[in-house]
Amino acid sequence: MDKVSGQKRASQHLYPPIDPFDQRVLDVGDGHRIYVEQCGRPDGLPVVVLHGGPGGGCSPAMRRYFDPAIYRVILFDQRGCGRSRPHASVEANTTWHLVADIELIRQTLGIDRWLVFGGSWGATLALIYAQEHPERTLALALRGVFLMTQPELDWFYGGGAGQFWPDLWARFVAPIPEDERGDLIAAYHRRLFSGDLTAEVRHARIWAAWENALASIDNDGAGGESPAEYARAFARLENHYFRNNGFLSEETQIMNRLDRIAHIPGVIVQGRYDMICPPHSAYRLAQGWPRARLHLVARAGHALSEPGITAELVRSMDGLARELGA
Repeated sequence: MDKVSGQKRASQHLYPPIDPFDQRVLDVGDGHRIYVEQCGRPDGLPVVVLHGGPGGGCSPAMRRYFDPAIYRVILFDQRGCGRSRPHASVEANTTWHLVADIELIRQTLGIDRWLVFGGSWGATLALIYAQEHPERTLALALRGVFLMTQPELDWFYGGGAGQFWPDLWARFVAPIPEDERGDLIAAYHRRLFSGDLTAEVRHARIWAAWENALASIDNDGAGGESPAEYARAFARLENHYFRNNGFLSEETQIMNRLDRIAHIPGVIVQGRYDMICPPHSAYRLAQGWPRARLHLVARAGHALSEPGITAELVRSMDGLARELGA
């Protein structure tokens, strides 16, 4: 299937764009204010959407996986990114702050139980939230699974993916002196938090470009530069979380707590050729989670927007709605 025809076929499965019926800024404490929006059916089946990164922010495109006649869709920008403020801040910004923020959103909106939808880092956060609050989780829909383990970080920041993209890897490591390349996350941390805004933005754009270039299977090289404000928040937040191993108490925490969500239905949509989050993690997760259904999408990488990923996510959300009686 060529790119154009693939996108056309996938677009036939998308629901029309839906505008928010509620937009607000929620004070979550610690000096943070987060942007929250709702769209779709006000009395519909609630689903909270967790964006990737950390630091990616939500976008209007993320509304298009849900039938607006069925779903009440809640999106928000996590601490420090998107329309949330303070921008690019890592103060009081950990996984556990985000889990508390999700619960505050649920309580503020008067929702008893909801579906949790997340991709990449959003899948990580969705799993952690569900394990902390299984009684509030109706089902999980995950894409591009990342379990926040050292082997996954080593794959992407230690040269594994660079074996497939040596030219782009060379650009990523170029700003770092050879004696610091044994730990690129730490090396970039020193530059992303240097206090020199120009240097921070320069290194943030290189950090973001490495990930963005590998997101889609159709990528054929480096793309353009990300806007400075976006790149700085994205790179600082990702680096902050990865340097701290996601603030988890143990590396295999998610897999070790699967018993907490064993009764919860889940759908996992994974690109067969995902260079950022290889399929091994999604497969391991599905093997250990009795009610999970894994859909490996052929000729697809990591990006939410890829035609095969898009079509499978729409089918999965329609299927979950039927399963839950909506």
